[in-house]
Amino acid sequence: MKSFVFWNADFSPQFGKKRTEVRAPFVIILFLLSSCARAGEVGGFTPTPVVAAVAADQPPVKFDAAQTPSPVPFQFNLPTPGAEPISGWRPPLYPVPWAMSPYDHFYFARPIAADNVNWPLAEYRYGGVFFAPNIVHTGVDIDAEMNAPILAAGPGTVISSDWGLYTEAPGNQSDPYGMAVVVRHDFGYKDQALYTVYAHMSKLIAVVGQHVGTGDVLGLVGDTGATTGPHLHFEIRLGRNAFYNTFNPELWMAPPQGWGVLVGRVTDEDDKLLTHIRVEVRPMPYELPVRTVRTYGIGAVNSDPYYQENMVLSDLPAGLYKVTLIYEDKEQQTWVEIFPGQVSYLTFAGTNGFNAIRPSAPTLEFVPETLPSTPTSLP
Repeated sequence: MKSFVFWNADFSPQFGKKRTEVRAPFVIILFLLSSCARAGEVGGFTPTPVVAAVAADQPPVKFDAAQTPSPVPFQFNLPTPGAEPISGWRPPLYPVPWAMSPYDHFYFARPIAADNVNWPLAEYRYGGVFFAPNIVHTGVDIDAEMNAPILAAGPGTVISSDWGLYTEAPGNQSDPYGMAVVVRHDFGYKDQALYTVYAHMSKLIAVVGQHVGTGDVLGLVGDTGATTGPHLHFEIRLGRNAFYNTFNPELWMAPPQGWGVLVGRVTDEDDKLLTHIRVEVRPMPYELPVRTVRTYGIGAVNSDPYYQENMVLSDLPAGLYKVTLIYEDKEQQTWVEIFPGQVSYLTFAGTNGFNAIRPSAPTLEFVPETLPSTPTSLP
């Protein structure tokens, strides 16, 4: 038996039209039932006219079926929706440069586009210790897909595009950075030059001497060098393009709009920095999701000249948070408010507890600490 196809009127652009097959006998029954209604009425009700009535003295319109084309079936052409970005739930970043206080410096965009993960991995932040006590992380890792484009975080000139960045031996394919690009930026901070490093590439695209703008493609995400999988290792260097001049990128990359950054200095009561302390940050009132960060390890890491921090947690939606850590086997906690586009600052000083007073203005120009000439840390 031949089937007739009707489009159900219950549809939406999100889910498309529902198609229903109706058998011929059922169609005939519907036709006979509809013919029982009186002329000009549907289901016993007089329909509302949609065209003004024609004056009685006007001649009737002649209808010639032979000259009238068959109507074209009404159709919807709905585009197939693409996959939602992984980071689609995050708002766009503040435009760079962005600074709400004279001591902030959100100068850089993210080096990975928003259709990939473009925020630092929780367990691979700056100052983390992962493989051995004397190996500290000098940047942040961004877990992007293999061969995803790596973008310049700001305008500048490419000064290195090769293997051998860590060992300072161009072409050295055993270098832990793998294939890497370094950009010297057109702007600096406190009269010091700024550099960004992009490591573990699968392909180098930018060449030495090339001037790039924010968002220009420098290369592709890979797993070359000392890595267990594809990701981007991203560094900020201030003053010199040197291994011991790195600073926490989470204090330099613009946060999403409406979100802020938590910065902390965690010490004992004698102001000695505490290393590897796990800090939990819970949004109130539900305390989920829990975000974690650890204080810096010892090695080739530097604190910001103003904040003198050893803990940074970026990309926090504005709101109230509970901060907890364990000190001398006891849980310590406080509350902190995150403000849009700003740094929220706290300190913990052992038995003296928490404090939210910002540091006083620096009186001397900051000079990075002089460390041994032989590096003891890896990217």
